[in-house]
Amino acid sequence: MILAEKIALLRKQCGWSQEGLAEQLGVSRQSVSKWELGSSIPDLDKIIRMSELFGVTTDYLLKEQACTDEGRRPEDPESRTAEVLPEKTERIVSADEADAFMEVTGKESRWIAGAVSMCILSPICLVVLGGLSEYRSHLIGENAAGGIGVIVLLVMIAAAVALLILHGMKLSKYEYLEKEPLRLEEGLREYVEKKKEAFAPAFRMGIAAGVVLCIGSVIPIMAALVLGGEENELLLVYGVGLLLFLVACGVYSFIRVGMINGSYQKLLQEEEYTRENKEITRRTSAFATAYWCTVTAVFLIVIFVTDNYRMAGLIWPVAGVLFAALYAVVRAVARGKEGR
Repeated sequence: MILAEKIALLRKQCGWSQEGLAEQLGVSRQSVSKWELGSSIPDLDKIIRMSELFGVTTDYLLKEQACTDEGRRPEDPESRTAEVLPEKTERIVSADEADAFMEVTGKESRWIAGAVSMCILSPICLVVLGGLSEYRSHLIGENAAGGIGVIVLLVMIAAAVALLILHGMKLSKYEYLEKEPLRLEEGLREYVEKKKEAFAPAFRMGIAAGVVLCIGSVIPIMAALVLGGEENELLLVYGVGLLLFLVACGVYSFIRVGMINGSYQKLLQEEEYTRENKEITRRTSAFATAYWCTVTAVFLIVIFVTDNYRMAGLIWPVAGVLFAALYAVVRAVARGKEGR
């Protein structure tokens, strides 16, 4: 076993998280993570301190040898089994594999972001034609408006689902990157870090654009109230259509740059993709799905049941801000349970 494997194994035998070991050594969690991944080596004073904490000799830590009882903590009778059968086998990621993953993610992010945006755009035709049939009935009848609107909505959703399935399947073979412990080939970490650094300006710009578009999506509703007054309800209908368009553009930007940046984080096991966070994300993924399905259902109810376009215009920006707060709480609760 090499030093990296011994550090990870002994830490788990002691029941410590990476944060817990880092606190006792006076270093950051990222430093411990790099030691366990083999991408960096601890200083000699840290190795000596770890030998004291783990109750083993420094020779045992430094010598690359098979597991023996020599140097093992005497109070841990199950350590032999734990070393021979590690808790989880790390998957080795080659340079070719990492390159292929980053390339596929960059290509498929356009299609996946576009498909999600299509789902948001799909009700626009129905909303606008419904407004025209109600406030300009001489232009189109109610039945025609409803029929055309529903057809367009279903066609767009069907196309979006097909795109998500077809292009999502191309990424499915890389799912292990966000679920399993990884070890990168020598020199690969530095290569991925450089690519992430080069993409950072585009990532920040994409996130900023998405935030501006989602917040600004309320402006058409407000403008309709100012320009049209209380009597011109049709302007509010157009405002809702424009709101959905701006939200769709913002979501496209979020997903596009988020997927590319996420591919780097998955390989580097950073942010949401550290070993601890992989388990937390698995536990909380259902929350995001349930939340956004509920928000969409509420939006459609407000539009088609109450005809309250002003209230509908506030749903998406409020839902976006509320999601960030609720998701942070959900992850904090899951992290607390993980640490017990």
